[in-house]
Amino acid sequence: MFKTLKARFALLAAVSLLSGWLLIQNGITLGLDLRGGTHLALEVDDPEGTLTATQTADAIDRALKIIRTRVNQLGVAEPAIQKVGDDRIVVELPGASEEDQQRAKDVIEKTAFLQFQIVEPLAELQSIMPRIDRAVEDALGSEALDAEAPATGVDALFEPAAADSASGDTTLAGALFEPAAGDSAQADSVTSARPFSTMLLPMGIRQGANEAVAEFYVAEEDVAAVQRALALPEVQRLLPRGSEFVWGFEAEGDGPVPGMRPLYLLEVRPMMTGEYLEDAQAQRDPQFGQPEVTFEISRRGGRIFERATGDHIGDAMAIVLDDRVFSAPNIEGQISTSGRITMGGSTIEEARDLALVLRAGALPVPIHIVEERTIGPSLGSDSIQQGQIAGIIGIVLVVLIMIGYYRFAGFMAVIALAFYLLFVLGSLASINAALTLPGIAGIVLSIGMAVDANVLIFERIREELDLGRSPRIAVSEGFSNALSAIVDGQLTTLITAFVLFQFGTGPVQGFAVTLAIGIVASLFTAIFVTRTFFMLYLSRRPTAQGVSI
Repeated sequence: MFKTLKARFALLAAVSLLSGWLLIQNGITLGLDLRGGTHLALEVDDPEGTLTATQTADAIDRALKIIRTRVNQLGVAEPAIQKVGDDRIVVELPGASEEDQQRAKDVIEKTAFLQFQIVEPLAELQSIMPRIDRAVEDALGSEALDAEAPATGVDALFEPAAADSASGDTTLAGALFEPAAGDSAQADSVTSARPFSTMLLPMGIRQGANEAVAEFYVAEEDVAAVQRALALPEVQRLLPRGSEFVWGFEAEGDGPVPGMRPLYLLEVRPMMTGEYLEDAQAQRDPQFGQPEVTFEISRRGGRIFERATGDHIGDAMAIVLDDRVFSAPNIEGQISTSGRITMGGSTIEEARDLALVLRAGALPVPIHIVEERTIGPSLGSDSIQQGQIAGIIGIVLVVLIMIGYYRFAGFMAVIALAFYLLFVLGSLASINAALTLPGIAGIVLSIGMAVDANVLIFERIREELDLGRSPRIAVSEGFSNALSAIVDGQLTTLITAFVLFQFGTGPVQGFAVTLAIGIVASLFTAIFVTRTFFMLYLSRRPTAQGVSI
């Protein structure tokens, strides 16, 4: 098919143009060691060892797809995300700014498990709060909790407003935090008798709600003390059956109440989870301009959500993401296939990141960063400079030796070597492979193998000429006789590259990819391109009695 010069040069031109076009369009992506950036190693967060090796491997495979989607949607330039072994994911962010790196880490580690849970009525706590206070007092003591009544006056916040008292609404009466009749005689002070409840400030009565709900503010200085109290087994046993306390979302800035963090008592059983969520987008509330995330639910999820919200009209529904309440609006009517998450106090960028992780889906298990390395761009610049110097020196030496020893045949080999470099770089650009220092080593090694293939051919041609063969026959026999040795050597190296890629990790795989591409390109240039040049040389000198070799 390619026996004529026209056909050969047509193929050579087509491959060269394609390689050049790919190189111009995609360019060469520099890896982490050349460009600088961040290297993150992630593993499944399973401190109790409850997952089997098979379950861990399956979780890693599922997490890999989700993390790749999240990072790609972040817009970080040319990230490298791959599985290493059966229990680790490596994420490399070349050239990313510190802000992009931090955003990526936050987005990667977010589990994004979404649930919709009903906020329990406040009345659920009224009868048991004195017992919770006693349990906390017995286990930790009021001094250990460092619980002091806030300066604003706890009792006043729990008393109904004047208008409410007039109407007879005593839902939020101080009785919730007052000790029982038998306990009050034993109480020396409000704080000592109520070490836990004095740290909970009710948010107030909701307009349009069926009844007051168990939602509170906790001063930031009391958060640690409340967490210690809630962690007590004695307190957990006293909580209403099927209920749990969940903290509110910690937005940057002061939030709705400066210096306070929301705390909610929720039904453990969710109305619906995020498995039915199909889309999520960040936007600003058209009325107040606050960031929010709107979401769409599948038809099946919509039917479930519509039934659940229909049974709880007038109740408060908490939107919980990764065990944090983002908002807890009243259910004013049935909700089917759409809704929104308000993010007061947050930035629009945080809303976009939340929408991103919701779209990508929840991680099957929590993931944590076990290794983090930051490589400065100066190290990458030094590596590039040193690599360029080494490459230039190596190429100059190869050119001088080939031309000096093989004369015009060596010159043709050098031209073929230039085509070889174009093919290799074009191939790397076509698969968007990141060029790393090990990758450069693979290219240098394959250049040596390309030169070696030409040396084998030239030595065979010399042997045929020494036997008195004509130039055409000597060239033809030289290529034919050297072919088996070239293929054997290149094929064994190609098998080695495949093994390295299969069982190696990041840098080793980069070396294997460039080596494999270089081997294929060297075979093509040595067997096809160099022979085409010889055919052109001999066609221009039909009466030549020898070859400059």
